[in-house]
Amino acid sequence: MNTVIPMPAQPSLPVAGQPGRFPVRRIFCIGRNYADHAKEMGASVDKANPMFFTKPADAVVTDGADVPYPTATNDLHHEVEMVVALSAGGSNLTPQQARALVWGYGVGLDLTRRDLQAQAKAKGAPWDVAKAFDHSAPVSALVPASEASPSATTQITLEINGQVRQHATLGDMVLDVGEILAALSTLFELKAGDLVFTGTPAGVSALQRGDQFKATLEGIASFEGKVV
Repeated sequence: MNTVIPMPAQPSLPVAGQPGRFPVRRIFCIGRNYADHAKEMGASVDKANPMFFTKPADAVVTDGADVPYPTATNDLHHEVEMVVALSAGGSNLTPQQARALVWGYGVGLDLTRRDLQAQAKAKGAPWDVAKAFDHSAPVSALVPASEASPSATTQITLEINGQVRQHATLGDMVLDVGEILAALSTLFELKAGDLVFTGTPAGVSALQRGDQFKATLEGIASFEGKVV
């Protein structure tokens, strides 16, 4: 293709144990998918009407890179989440059809400028500046679904400076993976290369420059990093 400016780099994620990489097309996230987290944020859960938001594909931080503390905030929060990567897509899918789209799993952080989010909520404004900023989606290497079988008892954990901040099992999710993807497919035509963050448990709190984090999806994926 002949382009009038240099072609932007394709965001991608490493794949555990493989030289190939997973190209990232879009990033979708579900909010309030753990009841305890919704409660700590002063919100309620509406299982029939899940809430979604997006991040740009180039918000991913990969391969152990440091995470820059973002501009325009004094209250950066961590939200650890299971991440699913799609190998195919579709619209108006059943949960069973949706589960068949999953190429692999990882663990990531949905970083949030909480002060900007609070300001947006107070005005009834969109959350984009609170969620979709540069470097807001650190993600582990992906593990193919053929090698990973997360279940309701799989634990998800985030440690900050060696101390556990967030911990839950996937069974605590309000919507499971198939239900999340099916609901999302009524709003967007899902495509190969899409990533979906599946919600965060309670325990979200502030990060500071110099903090070390370790995110773990039990028996499947983990990664470590530093906020700089």
